[in-house]
Amino acid sequence: QVQFVESGGDLVQPGGSLRLSCSASGTAFNPYPLAWYRQAPGKERELVASHSGQGTESYVDSVKGRFTISKDGTRKMLFLQMNSLKPEDTAVYYCNFYYPNQLPRLYWGQGTQVTVSS
Repeated sequence: QVQFVESGGDLVQPGGSLRLSCSASGTAFNPYPLAWYRQAPGKERELVASHSGQGTESYVDSVKGRFTISKDGTRKMLFLQMNSLKPEDTAVYYCNFYYPNQLPRLYWGQGTQVTVSS
């Protein structure tokens, strides 16, 4: 059974930083593209950043230059370093497999809440 468990969310002031972590179990890890997604209140879930199986990173325009996705294949961990946080980054953040042009249908975890507010 594939399972993703996210952690690291918190309440942070605008301009602050957070590092999200995601642990994966029940699946091979290194060959597969992975991604961070987020869902803000009243909005649809969206892709934030992806990490290909070969190390290529991609980001949605709104987080470019502020967020960095990385992974530790040995520990089956995916990370999202978030700097210069803005109130519009407030959302529940999830990790999952990455598929071009579509959201995954399965294996969603509980997510981790990030709130950016003064």
